[in-house]
Parts: sequence; structure tokens; C-alpha cells
Amino acid sequence: MTAGLAEQVWIAAALLHREHSEREDFSVREILERARAVAAPRPVPPGLQTHVYKHCVANLRPDPGTHRYLVATARGRRRLYRPGDPYDPRRARGRARPLALPPRYGALLPWYERWCAAQAPAAPRPDPLLALKGAAAKLWGGRDPDAYVRQLRAGWK
Repeated sequence: MTAGLAEQVWIAAALLHREHSEREDFSVREILERARAVAAPRPVPPGLQTHVYKHCVANLRPDPGTHRYLVATARGRRRLYRPGDPYDPRRARGRARPLALPPRYGALLPWYERWCAAQAPAAPRPDPLLALKGAAAKLWGGRDPDAYVRQLRAGWK
């Protein structure tokens, strides 16, 4: 099996993350250099740079690729996409990881699952606006809000 350009990009980013676990993200240049090494000795077809810059980037508008293999963390910086990362809604049906890899890189898929699990937040943070639900209940003194307002307006002309 030969990896396509998108898969080469994913493999390159996964290898970088696995080898440099202390780093959050990588420059586009680092990912491109690693992808070229993955493709060696074959020459890399045109389009590799475009895949790293936009075709595989979850939080960018699809143009036309819809993969969610990478996330732009800053200008010129990328990291592997993790479930829960923000993405353009038009990429919702795009793959977040390759379905299969060449045998040489097959161990990266189980590694990726473990990496995602280790990076997952411990517990989701509650929405601050939803947390306000019921906060004004004391204002009504346990009464029906409409009855309370009618009482306040009693005697108005």
C-alpha cells in the first residue's frame, strides 16, 4: 500500500508527535521535511505543501479537501487533530485519521488512539451561561414570576 498525500502528512505529523512528545505543535516546514522523508526515496508529488497548509487542516475552510488530520494552532504551526478540537462544520464528514496505513507505519494508529486518550481533558467544563439556570429564583421569593410582576404593577395607572 502506498500512502496518498494526506496520509503522508498525517504520518509525518504523528511521527513528530511520537518522537517529540513534549511539544504541542510543529512548524509547517518541520512537517513538510518529515513528509518528504516518509516518501523517500520516491519524489513527493506536487501538492504536499498545500495539504499541510490547508487541505488537511480541520479548523480551516475546506478547499476542497475535508480531512481533519491537522489543526492550525498559530500561523504556520500545526498539530494532529484530536477528537473534540474545533473544526469547520463543512469538514464534519471528513476523516480525522487514516483508515489504513502502509505496514511500516501501522503501529501509528494504535499510538494515535492512546495519544488522543492521554490528551483528553479530565472532565468537560460546564457552560458558564447554563450554570446560571435558576440563579434568579430567589428574586421571585418562591412565587410565580408572572404573579410577582403583577403584584409589583398593582396600582399602576
